[in-house]
Amino acid sequence: MKVYLIGAGPGDPGLFTLRGRDCLAAADVVVYDALANDALLAHARKDAELIYVGKVAGDHALPQDKINQLLVDKAREGRIVARLKGGDPYIFGRGGEEAEELLAAGIPFEEVPGISSTIAAPAYAGIPLTHRNFASSVTIITGHENPDKPGSVHNWPALAASASTLVFVMGMKNLPDIARNLLAAGMAPDTPAALVYRGTTPAQRSLVSTLEKLPLDAVNQRFSNPSVIVVGKVCALHDQLGWFEQRPLFGRSVVVTRAREQASGLAQSLADLGAEVIQCPTIEISPLPDYRELDAAIARLSDYGWCIFTSVNGVRWFWNRLEAAGRDSRALGACRVAAIGPATADALRARGICPDFIPERYVAEGVIEGLLARGNVSGVRMLLPRAAKAREVLPDELRKAGAIVDVIAAYETVPAATRKEEVLTRMAEGTLDCVTFGSSSTVENFLSLIPAESLRAHPAVRLAAIGPVTAKTLTDHGLPCHIMPEEYTIPALVQALVNHYSR
Repeated sequence: MKVYLIGAGPGDPGLFTLRGRDCLAAADVVVYDALANDALLAHARKDAELIYVGKVAGDHALPQDKINQLLVDKAREGRIVARLKGGDPYIFGRGGEEAEELLAAGIPFEEVPGISSTIAAPAYAGIPLTHRNFASSVTIITGHENPDKPGSVHNWPALAASASTLVFVMGMKNLPDIARNLLAAGMAPDTPAALVYRGTTPAQRSLVSTLEKLPLDAVNQRFSNPSVIVVGKVCALHDQLGWFEQRPLFGRSVVVTRAREQASGLAQSLADLGAEVIQCPTIEISPLPDYRELDAAIARLSDYGWCIFTSVNGVRWFWNRLEAAGRDSRALGACRVAAIGPATADALRARGICPDFIPERYVAEGVIEGLLARGNVSGVRMLLPRAAKAREVLPDELRKAGAIVDVIAAYETVPAATRKEEVLTRMAEGTLDCVTFGSSSTVENFLSLIPAESLRAHPAVRLAAIGPVTAKTLTDHGLPCHIMPEEYTIPALVQALVNHYSR
């Protein structure tokens, strides 16, 4: 038995520590707060027990004493417990109290530090808390003192007289009092002061003002908790050093409809450019219940003149069966290999195969044109391992040209659990900017969840398609395609979004 007190960081999942990830992955039980990013829970084991004990202002899922007892009880069951806390457990996180309770109960524990919002939020807003020209020390202060204590424990004259950068957390409700106390203690009214709301997340907003004007500016610009308050000359660097909010897709919310196995590259690229990514996969990639047909085709690879791959998934599942048969890329022998586009080609190269053919247009029609241009295909046997259900254009046209085409399922797609309600809510609130579609099937599956009428009712939501086939599926449903790249690839789709929103 053991309890890990893990700092989840300030919100950006990329700031979660490697040690935190490893401890979370080893846990039998995860006791977690209202995290800034629930994506961290993906690091937990699928069989782990997840217990929410989040606390936000005025709404406690479980009182602190009950949380303490829960940690002790779960550990006494002989289980490994991960206590996941936003920021750092020991910086205004009551992690010290939880550690004391565990110590008193004889429960072994380990504290895994996390990056605190007190330093991360200002950094993402372009405010270095120390700078040799402005401040050589930092004071971190709670803006929400223990209500049971008489008066304030803060030495306001000392804080006002120091040359230290002051960082207040959980202080928005008391911001007028904080400013008034510092001014009354002698701090200059024109001292730079800043607010950073939900720092390090796509919802981040920042404001720089002066100590005197900050409370009113906060009201006028609708700042609320969770916001970090920074007071000191370093706040003047915000406009020069602020990088996070300057990214080209910052503040844009984008739905990714690709299957989760395929979505990581697109989602990460969008997030790196500042977008808030809402993953709403409509399908999941699943193995087939029976692989006898594909296994038989692999056993007679020498019979084929061409093996045509139309997706990364086709490559992945074909190679799974190839390896299951105890074979490798050498099994393709003289069989030539075609890839529908650069991502599929890269998947083949990663397995030691350099494609013999990649079409200029990354669609089925491009494959047909390219293969026919290379010579007569009459009587040539071709293998097409792909999804159990897909467009028939490619095999049909090749057969018309005389080719013998074996279309064999390598995987299947099944409906996925989605975030349909979140998408609908965001559309109704006007806080959804774009929905991306990587294939015709994603359009069809998305519209089976959210009718075309709902999208037409919210014309501000842009619809982005990876290529003309996907765009046509949108128009077939009476929907416009607002964004489409000239090259039908994920990187080109991302760049098309950047180009669109930079205008």
